[in-house]
Amino acid sequence: MPRASTRLTFAVLATGAGVFAMLQSLIAPALPTVQHALHASPSTATWVMTAYLLSASVFTPILGRVGDLAGRKRTLVAVLLAVLAGCLVAALAPNIGVLIVARVIQGVGGALFPLSFGIIRDEFAPAEVSGSISNLSAVIAAGGGVGMVAAGPIVSALDYRWLFWIPVAIVAATVLIALRYIPESPERTAGKVGWAGAVLLSGWLVALLLPLSQAGQWGWGSTRVLGMFAAAVALFAVWLVTEARSRTPLIDLRVLRLPAVWTTNTAALLFGAGMYSIWSFLPGFVQTPSAAGYGFGASVTESGLLMLPMLVAMFLSGVLSGRLEPRVGAKALLTAGATLGALACGFLTLWHDARWQIGVVAALFGLGIGLAFASMAHLIVGSVPAAQTGAATGMNANIRTIGGSIGAALTSVLVTGRLQPSGLPYASGYTHGWALLALLCLAAAGAALLVPARRPAPSAEAPTAPGVTRAPVRVR
Repeated sequence: MPRASTRLTFAVLATGAGVFAMLQSLIAPALPTVQHALHASPSTATWVMTAYLLSASVFTPILGRVGDLAGRKRTLVAVLLAVLAGCLVAALAPNIGVLIVARVIQGVGGALFPLSFGIIRDEFAPAEVSGSISNLSAVIAAGGGVGMVAAGPIVSALDYRWLFWIPVAIVAATVLIALRYIPESPERTAGKVGWAGAVLLSGWLVALLLPLSQAGQWGWGSTRVLGMFAAAVALFAVWLVTEARSRTPLIDLRVLRLPAVWTTNTAALLFGAGMYSIWSFLPGFVQTPSAAGYGFGASVTESGLLMLPMLVAMFLSGVLSGRLEPRVGAKALLTAGATLGALACGFLTLWHDARWQIGVVAALFGLGIGLAFASMAHLIVGSVPAAQTGAATGMNANIRTIGGSIGAALTSVLVTGRLQPSGLPYASGYTHGWALLALLCLAAAGAALLVPARRPAPSAEAPTAPGVTRAPVRVR
């Protein structure tokens, strides 16, 4: 098999992860169009987002671990094929039910994040790892921004189905290049997937995320919501016991207890709450008719353009962090990123009457996202054994998603808890929501300050998972 240059390897990884990140946000602005075109009810249409969230949350850590065991290249190719199939089914979906199934299949792509970080750690020279992780994190962060910006023009110029046809072409080319040029992992973990842990992990994630995403329709005090929360707690407890006793755990709990890992995951939970909520509610705020006493009556395309400063800032700060990390450390960058998020939300709480103010907020938060994404990846990858990279980075991404679900649910309560006679939220609902997000980001900065100043050397101080087989890392 021809050897790939690190540039080509990075291009493949960035394309796959970027497309998945784009699919996270690409459909959200077009959801009303999809609902109308497929003759679905609003409650049914929300499952287009919910199904994707649940699928990604379940598959990300599981397939990250499968990559550690079976080889990251072959797992990456399989995941890319699943994303390709999901996009193809979505583009051809005749009804909302088939589209929801397609979104479940697309959610498998969540594993692209941990697999990509693992391949970078395996294949790149030590001097290249830091910058490559930062650049990939920038692409992942910017991918979500591209989805928000591009959705309106694509739907207006073509049709909502092209939101999926375009990724079909991109992912198909990526699969072919990956098959030929990406090398297989030099490092494997002996053993097998702990399926009991995988089933329990899936169970408590679904039991937690489903009521969070549907509580607005089901009612926070409903038997269904409270029962699922209780089930999540019980399944989580059983999962902890099962993983602790397993010889080949899906996620080594000793790794999660490392100071650099648990503090970074705490910051990810809190920052994710702010980030996903901004992505979810800021476009709706600017699309609100000014007759409501706020908002600008922007179209989907116009609201996407107002998010453009966030997209640019995310990418630039993510790339810049690769140069800053060796000098100031990932801890300082994570703290700075969360602080910028808090400043952006605080600014938005006080000033949101002009479009330029929305642009300033978007840019500030974008800078924060770029710094935070890259630094979280650095801290996790630099603190765990190479054979645990997939599972650990997958769990970090999952925790960020859980935080996003919690933040979006809490913000929704504040925004939609009291409505005007027109059915639109009051301005105070949004300002209270922005204030909450500022506090959550500030708490994330506090968690980042608890991260150990120096990362332990993975080969010496991080625990070695059972059955790890080490091989020399290729250095080019």
